[in-house]
Amino acid sequence: MKTSLPNILSIICFSFTSAVVAQQTVESLSVLENLSSEAASNNIPSTGQDRAVNPGSANSTVVYEAEFFNQYNPITANDMLDRIPGIDISGRNRGGGGRGLGTGGNLLIDGQRIAGKDNSARDQLGRITAAEVERIEIIRDTSGELNVRGAGEVINIILIEVPSRSSTQAELLQRLNHDDTYEVGGSVGWSTQIGNFQGLLNLEARPNYENRDNREVRITPEGELLGTLFEENIRDQDKQSISTNMSYGFGAHRMQLNALYSRGDFPRSVRRDFVDFVDDVTVESIQQEQIDNEESNWELGGDYEYSFANGSRLAVLFVANDEIRNSVRERFLADPASDPLGKNLYIDSQRETKEFIVQTNYNFSVSTGQSLRVGFERALNELRSSLFIASPFGTTSASAQYGGLSLIPSISNAGTQVEEERYEGFAFHNWTINNKSSLETSIVYETSEILQTGEISKTRDFQFWRPSLDYRYNFADNFRFRGTITRNVSQLSFSAFAATANDDDRDIDGFAGNPELAPETSWSYNGELEYRLPNDAGVLATSLFYSDIDNKIGKIIATVDPDQPQSATGNVGPATQIGWFARASIRLNKFNLPNAIFSGRVGLFDSEILNPFVNAKVRTGGRGFGNIGFRQDITSTNLSYGIDYNHSFWGGYYDIDIVTRTRDDRRRSLDLFVQKIWFDDWVFRLESDNTLGASKCRYRERYEGTTIEGNIKLIQDSCSSRYRRLVLSIQTTF
Repeated sequence: MKTSLPNILSIICFSFTSAVVAQQTVESLSVLENLSSEAASNNIPSTGQDRAVNPGSANSTVVYEAEFFNQYNPITANDMLDRIPGIDISGRNRGGGGRGLGTGGNLLIDGQRIAGKDNSARDQLGRITAAEVERIEIIRDTSGELNVRGAGEVINIILIEVPSRSSTQAELLQRLNHDDTYEVGGSVGWSTQIGNFQGLLNLEARPNYENRDNREVRITPEGELLGTLFEENIRDQDKQSISTNMSYGFGAHRMQLNALYSRGDFPRSVRRDFVDFVDDVTVESIQQEQIDNEESNWELGGDYEYSFANGSRLAVLFVANDEIRNSVRERFLADPASDPLGKNLYIDSQRETKEFIVQTNYNFSVSTGQSLRVGFERALNELRSSLFIASPFGTTSASAQYGGLSLIPSISNAGTQVEEERYEGFAFHNWTINNKSSLETSIVYETSEILQTGEISKTRDFQFWRPSLDYRYNFADNFRFRGTITRNVSQLSFSAFAATANDDDRDIDGFAGNPELAPETSWSYNGELEYRLPNDAGVLATSLFYSDIDNKIGKIIATVDPDQPQSATGNVGPATQIGWFARASIRLNKFNLPNAIFSGRVGLFDSEILNPFVNAKVRTGGRGFGNIGFRQDITSTNLSYGIDYNHSFWGGYYDIDIVTRTRDDRRRSLDLFVQKIWFDDWVFRLESDNTLGASKCRYRERYEGTTIEGNIKLIQDSCSSRYRRLVLSIQTTF
């Protein structure tokens, strides 16, 4: 453990100070309580809302009965959650930075977690009709009774118990893009319950077209114009998927099975028009690329749980998935007067990843107010990849296998296989200390072996301890403090073990592999204060975090031949990260805007690491972000409208490799929507995505030799447009 004593003391002092400040803040928050009470008095005539929202008891659980949402005429469970301020569905929380099945996210349906990875939580809720929901519980305290762990709050969707039911949901999706390209997609979902059996089936075809324009100027370090570029990059993709979720329970037994299959093969075409200024002479040239992409994914997940008479539970969960990402990229040089086109680059990149995880756990009560969950997990992860890069300047004979060009063996990867077998044992202890405070502690021990074969054969073993602590104190039912300390271990991207194609820089074809890459480990400390305004008027929260990273993953020097400088993904060294978050979600009844919710989020970050290319301390990420959202439901006319505005704060962060120094700046974005319900259950929704036509801008310095030498050769200053489109969807349930 590399965390210094001053860092630990600072975290302890922060937690203590937060608690003291919170105690003093309780009295000052009475002002907000008065405002919210006044807001309630100025509200529209009662619609049953006050009766339908239970603020909870000492365990700080908020309950929304189904009748609360009747005024909004919701169609799905997602529509119901959109009317609750201050919640966020994370889907699943893969503990330790993405390793294994983790702790389950923060969504439960009838108290049960979703056994899956790519079956997203929001998609699941979009297939559950509002008529099936009895109530929604927002559980803000940790408890051994929950089937998930480590979430700030848990959303539990309770369905109505009826002998049988069946419903069908249909959606038609139409998109008009900024280049007048028109697309059509849609989905059909069927939900049924027969006795103790519940089933969901969903078919979806979703358009995913994009036309991105990029404009670039190339200048010398002194500002002299060297040339310009206009690039058109078109992705013509449609994604098709089929998914199903089934569950069955009888007596003490409960079973669940989820399955997903998706496919989205697509072509991508790129055209670049260059204008170069050489000795006062204008030289025009054209470059074209054609990329054929193959994408598919399937997943199967399930679980079985048995509840004993004494309240203890035994569960077995599993997930298996397979993902394919293949592409063949060909580049051609063309002069407007020349024909045929001349091919000068061929890249064949093949990648398949597989995963199988099985976990068993046993949850039981230790004493009054204390429970323990112990378990074991086994995971198998596998990558099969290959990379072939060819050009007219390769070192082998030209071959039709490589598009008629010569292979460049030094940056190709004829085939790599990486396998990880991991075993993990864990124990979670939950302790309800009193009616105001609770503590969850956990300890995880894992051991793994990574075997790599192909261009390099290597076997490595790893062992990690991952303890965590989650303490919560409720100053009142609606005001709490949460502090966490967590040891994290990242899940490696096996593709970085071998040479990979570079799709982000037209002048660098590939990255070297790094068979020595190790997981990133860190200690993270977080403290949060959250206040729920009375009368369901909203949520206010603020938090601080600090991370001490042992071996940050980034770009490292991988040069073998000095004439061919290379970068690779690797462990750069120790790093630190610190950040502050604040969020608010407030009903605007006080401002004569009934059934309106304003939400805002802001985050500010700083970080530091010693960069190996410039031998100086630099940031490892951006400076922060801001987000503003607004939604109002005009219940008398079944009309809703809203906005979502995002802005990233950037400053001083560069992505540095062996020959470039790059800063990417994301501009502001604004999304709008208006929605109308007709005929009780027909929802017409019009959305405007990226209304302001936001661009992503890049400032890239290219160096003569390497960045280590520090001699800038030229600067590429560019901005590319994001998609801008109108989306009309029509949805109904019958």
